[in-house]
Amino acid sequence: MDQHKFKYIFTHRLNFLFGAIIFIFLILLIKIFYLQIIKFENYSSLAKNNSLKILPIPPIRGQILDVNGEVLAENKLVYTLEINPKDRPNLNKIKQKLTNIVEITKYDLKKYNKNLSDRSYSSTLPIKSNLTETQVAKFVANQYKYPNIYLKQKFARFYPKGKSGAHFIGYLNRINQKDIQKLKKLDRFESYLGLDHIGKTGIEHFYEDRLHGHPGYKTIEVDVQNNVIRTVKTIAPKHGEDITLNIDYEIQQVAEKAFGKYKGAMVALNPNNGAVLAYISQPSFDSNLFINGIDETNWRRLNDSTHKPLINRVVSGIYPPGSTLKPFVALAALENDIRRPPFSIDDKGFYSMPNQSKTFRDWKNGGHGEVDLVKAIAVSCDTFFYGLGVELGLPKLNSVLKRFGFGEKTNIDMPNEKRGLIASNEWKKSKYNKKWYQGETAITAIGQGYTQTTPIQLALATAKLINPNNDLRPHLLKKLNTSGHMKSKVRASTNTNTDTDTDNLELIKKGMSLVTKEGGTAAFIGRTSSYNVSAKTGTAQVFSLKKGEVYDESKLPDELKDHALFIAFAPSENPRLVIAIVVENGGHGGSTAGPIAKKVFDAYLNGIN
Repeated sequence: MDQHKFKYIFTHRLNFLFGAIIFIFLILLIKIFYLQIIKFENYSSLAKNNSLKILPIPPIRGQILDVNGEVLAENKLVYTLEINPKDRPNLNKIKQKLTNIVEITKYDLKKYNKNLSDRSYSSTLPIKSNLTETQVAKFVANQYKYPNIYLKQKFARFYPKGKSGAHFIGYLNRINQKDIQKLKKLDRFESYLGLDHIGKTGIEHFYEDRLHGHPGYKTIEVDVQNNVIRTVKTIAPKHGEDITLNIDYEIQQVAEKAFGKYKGAMVALNPNNGAVLAYISQPSFDSNLFINGIDETNWRRLNDSTHKPLINRVVSGIYPPGSTLKPFVALAALENDIRRPPFSIDDKGFYSMPNQSKTFRDWKNGGHGEVDLVKAIAVSCDTFFYGLGVELGLPKLNSVLKRFGFGEKTNIDMPNEKRGLIASNEWKKSKYNKKWYQGETAITAIGQGYTQTTPIQLALATAKLINPNNDLRPHLLKKLNTSGHMKSKVRASTNTNTDTDTDNLELIKKGMSLVTKEGGTAAFIGRTSSYNVSAKTGTAQVFSLKKGEVYDESKLPDELKDHALFIAFAPSENPRLVIAIVVENGGHGGSTAGPIAKKVFDAYLNGIN
């Protein structure tokens, strides 16, 4: 090939190659223009979404402490195995895969499916909770075998006291759809991103907004395999506040031990400021059962029990007040200038209704002889109060009862508080379409009939006998760890001023002081105490006796025996503690409820031995 021909071919090929390069470059430029200019926003957004993820950082929930710093609710680090429902996992295959690590039970699967139906925002859900250290080590060593199964570390709620104080402490459980709807309505849903539990009862529920905190956020960069490359930005969570209660756990333990296996409720509070020092609702339950979702066996055991352990009896238990109502009935009489000492009656053991053949019996056969108002309180003379109630009339009686908080919520910092009931002619007409009879006023005056109260109402009413003009509101909260005060959800008492004459109150207190002296219905307390106690015993009927029928406790099943009630304050001269007790089916208040109160008074006033 001659030189000219070679040069021609070479030049031709070079031009072709150059042209091809120019062509390819132009195509690339057009493609880049299309991607970078025309589709920039679309692909830029996709790139960011694919490479950056925002993960919520859950806050650590605040602790619940007693007045001395004793931990009542805390957080423990636990490990869980979780799966993402979006991966459409085969649960049976997962169960088989994990056989050598952990046992996935039917309950685990059932709980997963329940949580799945309730979830709305959690990326993963637990298939197994509370792994042991050995199980964690096995999983980590073989993690490559378990794609799409995630080992997670988190804080879980723990209640070190178990059944003790469960009703006022409360418990957490997983957030469900009902909770979500409520949070959205309150515009608080965003503060629960990354959280899967919420307070359901007790302090855990009432102060949920202060305990749970606020989540933080972490922005991470990931590759196409979802491996973390780096952390771009972190916003730390705001942890929940610790809450200190007025509860003195040492006194709480004394009260629980004294209560033993009885059913019922007890509340002890400071009459000068309303601080709740002890809070008993029996029978109780272990709050730890609810944290990861209670199993079916335990739920049936608790929910179906005839003893109703899940009812918070202090605020939701409704009882006839029995004779514990008599000091307030007596006060109503004094305020209306009825049966004021030295007025007295000769009690023969029964009361005959005016212009009627109907009679009402006294609890003591043969009666108490000559009885004035003060003695009537001390010996709990039914006959005296039957007549007093009829003379007084229901409207005047109810007016005083309402001033002392009966028939109204105390606004204690507990959920699900009941109002109780002050019955009236209007109420009965509306409820039963029947008129009110005078005989019903007579039995109302001894705390029977339709009248209903809660243990916390009895405690507050007793405290108001001591400080009638104070704005008392029973409260468990002492302080928050950050603010040192209790602005959160504190509500004033419904009745801030009882407007009660001091001289009238002194007569009531005198009668209550004699209850624990010789001849009184709780004389044993006075005989064995180094301090003076003012009290009132009570016995509330569970069922009505038929005409001519005699109450015989020995022949009755336990569930039909009378309730035993007791209200008291001590020392009588300068009260530091008020106690209200209801022992269900416990019989007489003086013999059953009184000894419980005595042990609590001893522990508080004399120190715990």
